[in-house]
Amino acid sequence: MNVLITGTSGLIGRALAESLSAAHTVTCLSRNPTEVDGVTTIQADFTSAEALKRLDDRPIDTLVHLAAVTGRGPESECLRVNVQGTYTLLRYLIDRGCEKFALASSIAAVGFQSPLFRPLKLPIPDEHPCLDRHGYGVSKYLMEEVTRYLQRQNENLDIINIRLASIQPDDQHRPPVRIGPLPEQWTLGRLAVMSLNDAVTCFTLAAQSPHKPGVRIMNAVGAQANAADPIPDIMRNWFGADAESLDFSHYERPGHERDPVYDITRIREELGFEPRWQRMEEEEK
Repeated sequence: MNVLITGTSGLIGRALAESLSAAHTVTCLSRNPTEVDGVTTIQADFTSAEALKRLDDRPIDTLVHLAAVTGRGPESECLRVNVQGTYTLLRYLIDRGCEKFALASSIAAVGFQSPLFRPLKLPIPDEHPCLDRHGYGVSKYLMEEVTRYLQRQNENLDIINIRLASIQPDDQHRPPVRIGPLPEQWTLGRLAVMSLNDAVTCFTLAAQSPHKPGVRIMNAVGAQANAADPIPDIMRNWFGADAESLDFSHYERPGHERDPVYDITRIREELGFEPRWQRMEEEEK
């Protein structure tokens, strides 16, 4: 394949470019320098239609779109870059005949970053509605809606939006979450962690998957929640009386007490993705 990867100066993008370049022709697009051997690097802003003309002479079969304003960016920048900028990039590639797209959405698309967030269902399904209050989550949700809009115009487009977990280097491990108060924004996201290697595998499988017209949204988190205590105990303590509306039966089955808080059935079944990262047992002690 001829693969375009955006955001290759970042942690996931750089690692993915290194991995895919062993078997594919990779072009990297990033505002900052990309230091990866064996790839073509174009330093430019994907939100600029004029800058994208620098790709005119590059064949592109598949896009892996990782570049974005991240979670703590200003609301206006999240919307400008993640929504309007992604539209600009996709429109350019679609007009050139590209039909395969894998985009990094976020588990934040549901709006969990607010302490006021309450999931409507557990485990949180792939297409849980957006209840965001802070801008980043809604920008990722609207990015997904942009892909639906564009696919309605061209029904042969294959678009996979991956609602990606928090990513950590493989040699680093976040302390597992214990029973305690829900103190601040983003706390629920600490339960949904995935390793860098798993993220690379996930996007590789998405990029290399057989062409399937349509738009798909898929959660991608670790094989277990990053939790020292059972999920029902943690969430009942967090949410108080609001937890009475939640069905914890999935986690009350023996052996499932610390299953992921996001449902990853679809990505397992459709892409064959099996996350390898699990809680470090010694960190629970």
